[in-house]
Amino acid sequence: MTVDSFKFLPRLIASFYQMTELEPEYPIPWTPLTKPVTACKFGLVTSAGLYCPAVEPPFDVAREQQEPTWGDPTYRTIAASARQEELAASHLHLNCASMEQDVNIVLPIRRFQELTAVGAIGGLAQFHYSFMGFQGFPPDTSLWRTQYGPEVAAKLRAEGVDCVLLTPT
Repeated sequence: MTVDSFKFLPRLIASFYQMTELEPEYPIPWTPLTKPVTACKFGLVTSAGLYCPAVEPPFDVAREQQEPTWGDPTYRTIAASARQEELAASHLHLNCASMEQDVNIVLPIRRFQELTAVGAIGGLAQFHYSFMGFQGFPPDTSLWRTQYGPEVAAKLRAEGVDCVLLTPT
């Protein structure tokens, strides 16, 4: 299945983005697993722009509409206990309707709770995190690297998380 990351943008802007070549950043970080998955506590991170309206504000898509080359670098906290109807999505580059019908498409909390229940994994963090994947054009991930990424990593470590599943969108 082909994913069109620009489906919900005006065609002129989408064409501009698609014609620009970007080089990936290396090295890609990798940390080997030091214990069996059945003993690991998992945390979940998505770039789908999920948030809980009763707890935190949506991602700043209004600014992105005014400044199409900017993307909100902040994150939102999603409790593992959050119910489907308590979540919303704020993202201009994805069809939010699908994930608002089933959050597990982009943040598989319920599936990981099932894995925990049957002993396939050691546990699941109490809190998970959502970013808005679009970070401008060209992408500026500097705040992810220097501020928000380290903040989320520290929160996951404080919960005793061994592994993180990133569901990029």
